[in-house]
Amino acid sequence: MKGPAIRIVIILAAIAVGILYFARQPHAQETQKAVVKNMEPLKPTAEDLAPVPKVEKSDADWKKQLTPEQYAILRGHSTERACSSVLLTEHRRGVFHCAGCNAPLFASDAKFESGTGWPSFTKPFIPGIITTVKDHSFGMERDEVLCSRCGAHLGHVFDDGPAPTGLRYCLNGVALKFEERP
Repeated sequence: MKGPAIRIVIILAAIAVGILYFARQPHAQETQKAVVKNMEPLKPTAEDLAPVPKVEKSDADWKKQLTPEQYAILRGHSTERACSSVLLTEHRRGVFHCAGCNAPLFASDAKFESGTGWPSFTKPFIPGIITTVKDHSFGMERDEVLCSRCGAHLGHVFDDGPAPTGLRYCLNGVALKFEERP
C-alpha cells in the first residue's frame, strides 16, 4: 500500500474503533447531563474580564513552558487519548483555564458528561475567549477550538450538545488547568 491507500485504511480503522466505542456507550442524549447541579452559575470576575494582550512566544519558549504532551496538543494540534484526562471527572465548582496562557475558558456549570471520553462543555465562560476555525484534517470538516489569547489548540466543537446551546465543546484535558472557586 502506498500514500492515499494507507491514509484510507487508517481513517477506516479510526472510524471502526469509534463505532465500537460508542456502541458500548449509552446513547449520547441520555448521558448528557450537567456535572455541577443546583448551584448559582459562576460569573466572571473583574480579573477574568480584564483585557490582556495576545500572547506571542517563540516555538522554543513554548517548548520550555509546556510538557511534551501539552506542546504536542496546544501547539501541534494533536489529541490526547480518550478517557486519559483527570479533568474528565473533575466535578468541583470552578473555572477551566488555558494551560498555555491561563485565560479563563470554561466554567464548571457549563461542563457535562458527553460519554465521548473528553471533557465537554456547552459554552465558553466569557464571550470571545475562544476562536473557532475550520479543520480539514483526517478527511473531515470540523470546527477547531482555539484560545483567543495564545492561539492554543483546545479541541473541537460539535452541534450535538445539550440545551441551551446545543453545542459540545469537546476539549483536550491536557490543554486545560482547573481553578476551584467558591
